[in-house]
Amino acid sequence: MKRFVLFSLGFMVMVAGLCASGRSATPGVDNSWNNVASKGKLILGLDDSFPPMGYRNEANDIVGYDVDLAKEAAKRLGVQLVLQPIDWNAKEQELNTGEIDCIWNGFTITEERKQALNFTKPYLKNAQVIVVKTDSPYQTLTDLAGKTAGLQAGSSSVDALEEAGAFKASLKNVIEYKDYLTALMDLDVGGADAIVIDLVVANDNIQRSGKPFRILNETLGAEEFGIGFRKNDIALADKVWGALEAMTADGTVAQITTRWFGSDISIIGKN
Repeated sequence: MKRFVLFSLGFMVMVAGLCASGRSATPGVDNSWNNVASKGKLILGLDDSFPPMGYRNEANDIVGYDVDLAKEAAKRLGVQLVLQPIDWNAKEQELNTGEIDCIWNGFTITEERKQALNFTKPYLKNAQVIVVKTDSPYQTLTDLAGKTAGLQAGSSSVDALEEAGAFKASLKNVIEYKDYLTALMDLDVGGADAIVIDLVVANDNIQRSGKPFRILNETLGAEEFGIGFRKNDIALADKVWGALEAMTADGTVAQITTRWFGSDISIIGKN
């Protein structure tokens, strides 16, 4: 009798577990788009201090190039866009625990990230560059030997610096900041000699801030931005990318891109 009771209890627990898991996902079935459509919201994770891709303006509203693209895409998909600021250093965790539906904020596509995430095709080209103060004597990477460089924790700048082994080894110190704006402020006051940073962010900061910064001609490599989803969320990624392709076809992407960058530098449908 005891064996029968224990077996029955175990069976009931197993069935309950299967039912509970079935409510969230069915093995082998991609419900990613249906889940977003049913809740009527696309939750976008971003670093809200990453201009011009996504940042807070003087009114404390989150604005940016990626924000404008996402708003239009969500509108065409018939869902509300929810902008969710996250700790960029824990972005993959935020995605995989279901706190957000995608990472869309100047998110560089790398081979390592592709192993864990499902990326769309790239929509914008980028590069990792070095920013220094205008009156500094540094002209090349070699000139920075024995100096201090800064970058944003969890960013692709960290990967780029790791890959540039000889350059990293030549540095006296590397400082990781919570975001690029903090890093550039520290550069301005002399806390760092150089900042490893995304080209689009560097150009935007120099143009809008008027700070005495310049970009070295040497780069740490070319990159491309994509939108990151959970590994198995193929249906949702396809829906979002389809909206961007439609926006490209009718000229909307070109309008948004020109408004933010002065010309249409988007590569949707061009690669």
